[in-house]
Amino acid sequence: MTTTPEATIADARERIDALDDRIIGLIQERMAVSAVVQQTRIASGGRRVHLSREMEILDRYREALGKPGTPLAMTLLELCRGRS
Repeated sequence: MTTTPEATIADARERIDALDDRIIGLIQERMAVSAVVQQTRIASGGRRVHLSREMEILDRYREALGKPGTPLAMTLLELCRGRS
């Protein structure tokens, strides 16, 4: 059975929308976990942000996704830092 280009595109867009929903949910989950880490660190006398850890994350995204991974990771880190 042959599908039309329009049907192929519509199906692919549905998959993209579903993937975006999952990505957003994972980001929200990451934000919540990050808040626990930050609160625990502050409660024990540490700083809210751990710069060497952030550098590890930036490196991980760059290695996995290439150059565009760095600004993606920066945005994710910004979202997960919470309100100061």
